[in-house]
Amino acid sequence: MFRRDTTAESHFRIEVRTWLEANLPLALRGRTARPPPAELMPWYQALSRKGWIAPHWPKHYGGMGATLNEQIIITEELARIGAPQLPAQGLNHIGPILMKFGTEAQKAQHLPPIIAGTVIWAQGYSEPGAGSDLASLSTRATLEGDHFIVRGQKIWTTWGHHSDWMFALVRTDPQAQPRQAGISFLLVDLRSPGIRIRPIKTIAGDDEFSEVFFDDVIVPTENLVGKLNDGWCIANALLGHERLASSNPQFPLMALERIKTMARASGVIADPAFQDRLAAASINVTALSALFSHAVELTNNNQSPGPESSVIKIFASELLQTLNELLVQAAGGHASTQNPITTNFGVVDVAAPFLQSRRVTIYGGSSEIQRNVLARRVLNLPS
Repeated sequence: MFRRDTTAESHFRIEVRTWLEANLPLALRGRTARPPPAELMPWYQALSRKGWIAPHWPKHYGGMGATLNEQIIITEELARIGAPQLPAQGLNHIGPILMKFGTEAQKAQHLPPIIAGTVIWAQGYSEPGAGSDLASLSTRATLEGDHFIVRGQKIWTTWGHHSDWMFALVRTDPQAQPRQAGISFLLVDLRSPGIRIRPIKTIAGDDEFSEVFFDDVIVPTENLVGKLNDGWCIANALLGHERLASSNPQFPLMALERIKTMARASGVIADPAFQDRLAAASINVTALSALFSHAVELTNNNQSPGPESSVIKIFASELLQTLNELLVQAAGGHASTQNPITTNFGVVDVAAPFLQSRRVTIYGGSSEIQRNVLARRVLNLPS
């Protein structure tokens, strides 16, 4: 990649690579879709027992407290072996948010199960009428004594039907102006009475998402994170974590390896024009890794990446789509095959990652929204 290991880092890389080779089940390697919990969570828990499930978390919260370069090494080695995508809402989203905004009781209750992999979290942001314009959300939480009554609906909830808890944005002051001023941030036990969850099958054939319905759901006031009606501040902090996490170079690195394998199998690897496109893609993946590392370094130093999280989200999501388009080119006439393609160089799934990549420029804030953020906050252009 863009850096060289020191002697100590080289030893750590060998340790990580050796352990992954010995412990990651073959059935989980190279999967383009996230495996179901019954398959995936034992692997999550194995990483947890090793102490590597949360390299970016401080040690006193159960994390690894890894250096920036150690985090990069783990990312690169997970990509090299084709490790599956883990449920990230706990590790990368609500975990860091609770460390910053949560009460001591909230941290004690929720952080250890995230590390242990005994609880899965979902994010309740988007609604049928509030996606890119998140401030228009209508899910209502009415304060009644020592609890809230929640009514409404969330949609495009990643792994909602597999999750135990949800962190949700809800409207607690419908009269507030601007609209953002009336939103709060709640932790919701998804086993509570009045909750219905319905999976959504995507164009790629997976059921990664779901819609969640709240019918007079009781949520204790101690599940409020931060102050009442101050959820927008927390939401923006969390979106920064989400955009950074969704830009992890592990998945572009894995996509690049699929392209190389498919290109060797089809013979297009010998075509000079394809070689130029592959070289450009490789350079961009290296650039993403450097950009991601810079953002991680800022985060490790308790500095917000700010608008940089929008830059990296745009670059990473659009790069992943470009890589999968190059994969289709490498497959040639076999690209339309729905099932994975068996070659002399390995099995390559072309259709599934291509279809899955179409959504990456939407979730976490669409590319259009990210460009608006940069226009207003960096370039000072009028709204």
